[in-house]
Amino acid sequence: MRAFVRAVTLWGEHMSLRRISTALLALLAGMLGLAQAGPLSFNAALDIAERQSPNLASNRAQIQAAQSSAIPAGALPDPKIVAGIDNYPVSGPDRGRLNADSMTMQKIGVMQDFPNSAKRQARVAVAEASIETAEAQQKIERLKLRRATALAWLNRYYLERKISLFDSLDKENLLLSDAVRAQVVSGRTQAADSVMPKQEAAQLADRRDDLVRDLVKAKANLRRYVGGEADEPLVDALPVLNIDAEHLRDHLHKHPELQAFVAETRKAEAEVREAQAMKKSDWGVELAYQRRDPRFGNMVSVQFTFEIPVSPSTRQDPRIAAKQQELYRIDADREAMLRDHTNELENDLADYQTLTRQLERANQTTLPLAQQKLDFQYAGYRSGKNDLTAVLTARREIIDQRLKIIDIDAQRAAIAAQLYFAYGEDLQ
Repeated sequence: MRAFVRAVTLWGEHMSLRRISTALLALLAGMLGLAQAGPLSFNAALDIAERQSPNLASNRAQIQAAQSSAIPAGALPDPKIVAGIDNYPVSGPDRGRLNADSMTMQKIGVMQDFPNSAKRQARVAVAEASIETAEAQQKIERLKLRRATALAWLNRYYLERKISLFDSLDKENLLLSDAVRAQVVSGRTQAADSVMPKQEAAQLADRRDDLVRDLVKAKANLRRYVGGEADEPLVDALPVLNIDAEHLRDHLHKHPELQAFVAETRKAEAEVREAQAMKKSDWGVELAYQRRDPRFGNMVSVQFTFEIPVSPSTRQDPRIAAKQQELYRIDADREAMLRDHTNELENDLADYQTLTRQLERANQTTLPLAQQKLDFQYAGYRSGKNDLTAVLTARREIIDQRLKIIDIDAQRAAIAAQLYFAYGEDLQ
């Protein structure tokens, strides 16, 4: 009995140790997971978006489908088995008999069609161009994804900068409230002034709520591309996006959307050659073995067939003309897109340069002047020369100027991202 109790006790201790070990392992795994989860950097967001994108997965499937379709593109058609009866009598004294007439034969054979070589080569070219077209579409989709992810990350980043600015404004408002209270106690200002900092705090709270709402939307937009990582804090460092105007202009033609027309043109040219090859004759061969009654002996036959394009003006020529018009359409679309991208590039470069100058002016001139004005108004208020309204007005001006600087910086970063991921990323 004692041995049994001791065994049960040891078993219980063993199970307790196992449960403790399991709990410790689970805790350690959780701690490791927390350790791995860290701030979301700009480049990490781009990488995650590419790994998780359903559109890119669709493009990869499209490429694989095009590659699989290219394998049999130049192959011969499948051969055909021929089986039947030749010269079977249906009237006369031998009708209904297989072995009465010497011409009655049971036949089995094989047929093979041979499309002309130009047609087969054109079909191979069409299939290869389809692969290039699918790959070009994947590059376009990747470009759009990276640009959209970049803009979503930057939007959240600058909204958080604005909210952090309001945190410092709240602290400044508390100091202003203390200063106004001291002025009221000393009798240098009216008691009604003590209400104005509270009104100012309420207005700041309203503006903060708007920013918090926008931040929630920005996280939801970023979550479209990076999933749950969008809820992680962002790395407090902006990406370096080098914008060289002349370099971008010189390489405008390498934009993925323009490069896609190269693949489309090759495919259309191959389709034109395929249509032209329709004018050339295809041929086929049939080999057959004919079995007759043993009295007559068996036979072997060979038969060749040739396709005759009897009316090219109403059959092949219209098809050729249609494919050539498709070539003209592609060329016109490419020219139109080139003009659109040229216009877009020049507009974005103009906006980028203007915002760069405005940002520099705002930081070096406008903001220091607004701060100087606020200092003068506040000094005048403390000496009893100005009223509190002038101080609050000057303070609102500097708040608006700080927010404007963030807005200008955000617009400039967004345009830089558009330029970089549209025309410059692959050229760095």
